[in-house]
Amino acid sequence: MAECNHDCSSCSEKCEKRDFHVDLHKKSSVKKVIGIVSGKGGVGKSLVTSLLASKVCKDGFKSAILDADITGPSIPESFGVGDKRATAVEGEEALNPVVTDSGIQLMSMNFLLQNETDPVIWRGPVIAGAVKQFWTDVIWNDVDFMFVDMPPGTGDVPLTVFQSLPIDGIIIVSSPQQLVRVIVEKAVNMANMMNIPILGLVENMSYVKCPDCGKEITVFGKSNINKIAEDFNIPVLARIPMEESTSQAVDAGDVESVECSYLDEAVKKIEGLLK
Repeated sequence: MAECNHDCSSCSEKCEKRDFHVDLHKKSSVKKVIGIVSGKGGVGKSLVTSLLASKVCKDGFKSAILDADITGPSIPESFGVGDKRATAVEGEEALNPVVTDSGIQLMSMNFLLQNETDPVIWRGPVIAGAVKQFWTDVIWNDVDFMFVDMPPGTGDVPLTVFQSLPIDGIIIVSSPQQLVRVIVEKAVNMANMMNIPILGLVENMSYVKCPDCGKEITVFGKSNINKIAEDFNIPVLARIPMEESTSQAVDAGDVESVECSYLDEAVKKIEGLLK
């Protein structure tokens, strides 16, 4: 038998479809799960994840972040909780998530390490297993929207998340550079093969706004995001500018304070999943 590519529509094998979904802890409740993905690193998935979770929380919903970037987590520092550690639930083989000042529930590999700078030197299957345990062995308290911050690419962890978690949709994060088309196409093709709905595209580092005249300066050249979106029939949900205030807030662990009206359309799309 050839290696399975998970595209049953093109497969000649007569195997039965298997359900790889794993169950939440019996005391957990999560209504909607949104994956934040990209075909490459450094485009701002963690920033987008943090801003979306914060904005949804400000709208009165309970939000959570499952940090699936096991070897390079940055979510704890963005929220100023890098020194926190996950605690065991009394009488249960489970963990409590770390909760931010505004009530966002977080689980990240850094919350399990003795020192946050300790490297995680694991092979793919072990990393994928840890991500599943973040879903099954953490007690998520009445979450309306969980955001899964994915590592880049289409390897073990994205595959595990797509197969094991009930993903209601993904947001693909890109940047304005020319090579982004190939990156977006990889993410789109993987989502389509796994039958995962694509909610839309978010372009990070789109422009810098001149503080004097307000003109948008495209540091990385003219964006191709609208053409890419048209070609793949995916909406552009946001174009995020490069702002010193945002960078300073994230570095200070205060991402929850960032006001980001440019994400209004993306948040509207996400919150619409509950209707």
